[in-house]
Amino acid sequence: NTAETMAALHRVARSLLRPQVRALHTSAAMRGDKLYVHRDTEKNNANVAFEFTPDNMKKVEATMAQFPPGHTAAACIPVLDLAQRQSDGWLPISAMDEVARVLKMPKMRVYEVATFYTMFNRDPVGKYHIQVCTTTPCMVRGAYKVFDHLKAKLNLGNGESSPDGLFTLLEVECLGACANAPMFQINDEYYEDLSLDDVDRIIDALRAGQAPAPGPQSDRVAAEPFGGRTTLTAEPVGPGFGMRTDGKLA
Repeated sequence: NTAETMAALHRVARSLLRPQVRALHTSAAMRGDKLYVHRDTEKNNANVAFEFTPDNMKKVEATMAQFPPGHTAAACIPVLDLAQRQSDGWLPISAMDEVARVLKMPKMRVYEVATFYTMFNRDPVGKYHIQVCTTTPCMVRGAYKVFDHLKAKLNLGNGESSPDGLFTLLEVECLGACANAPMFQINDEYYEDLSLDDVDRIIDALRAGQAPAPGPQSDRVAAEPFGGRTTLTAEPVGPGFGMRTDGKLA
């Protein structure tokens, strides 16, 4: 009836006029905020001078010349890499500012690139930056044994550097050498097929100022199977193999 309908409409109207309360959900602060947030330090602030060396500036100009006029921002990654190499393996904010000036980019655009790619180190690193892959193929082949062994040998935790500035140890995601697991990267070199004895030998050589040979530490070549090849073992056939010789198509 009319009275019941009016009462129902009043209830709906009251519910619409009632203040809406939304629950606020918060998440834990990210421990890795240094990947995104700059904090001024004595060694890393905008007042610390950075300028490309003449040789590196020639490389910057050659890189920029690969792109059409007005699109030199596309050179941002290789130019940041040059700046990082000039700065002993890490990228201070003054270097990022100089990259922005040279490429005529807003500073924020350069910061976005530097904070997105983990290849850019925004804190100082040791002379030997050891990155241990622990993604699935390496993990099942003993990556965490390698990582724990390194932590004990170097007396370092994940992301820490030795007081003498010689080593930085870091756990990273896939480095693309899955067929040669376990492995780690030291600066630009890959060391693969690692045993714990290999780890000791490599670290001891670096401490002694030597350059251990990169690549597989086993007796295999590249990613060939242990024990030699298992396919394509016969002599390759010559040209024309399997072709008809009578000139007919069918």
